[in-house]
Amino acid sequence: MRKKERAAYVSLRLDELYPEPTIPLSHKDPYTLLIAVLLSAQCTDVRVNKTTPDLFKLANEPDAMAKLSVKKIDAIVRPCGLSPRKATAIRDLSKILIAKHSGKVPRSFDELEALPGVGHKTASVVMTQAFGLPAFPVDTHIHRLAQRWGLTSGKNVTVTEQDLKRLFPEESWNRLHLQIIYYGREHCTARGCDGTKCEICRTCYPNRRKPVQTNKA
Repeated sequence: MRKKERAAYVSLRLDELYPEPTIPLSHKDPYTLLIAVLLSAQCTDVRVNKTTPDLFKLANEPDAMAKLSVKKIDAIVRPCGLSPRKATAIRDLSKILIAKHSGKVPRSFDELEALPGVGHKTASVVMTQAFGLPAFPVDTHIHRLAQRWGLTSGKNVTVTEQDLKRLFPEESWNRLHLQIIYYGREHCTARGCDGTKCEICRTCYPNRRKPVQTNKA
């Protein structure tokens, strides 16, 4: 298979497996999604979904969150790891949303990435999952699978994102990034597959015998 043929097969098979992929982080609006995505850095979605209900009982909008102390936020989000940094970012970005954005989550990459604790991946998730705008967030699963499937060199996550955007039509990005995440968790895991075992890896490279060494995100 050539690269475009592999991309077409991946898209078709993932549509069959996950025709309507759901957003894995529990939220009710762009603000609660932003907080959940920020907490998900180096943490599982399952853990975040267990943590955010307690946080959102205290504050589920910027004005209330900005009034909480970092210590109070930290005590709740500690199970998600990196809690002092995340708690400070949550409190500070809430203040900025009030001061600069009328309490609303902005709809631009530049404004999102200017917020404390918000990098390009977090901004991309918010753009696509909160606002339905075209973006292709690349997490560790997508970075790993794109390399195993020969869709990118995987030099870094920026290159992987650029390569995937070139290969797949824009209207599929929002759905496809969720589909790849689910497949990476369920079938082509970091330890369960080495590029030779799962269905998509075997189909894309039927003659591959050696494990694929992938660059980390």
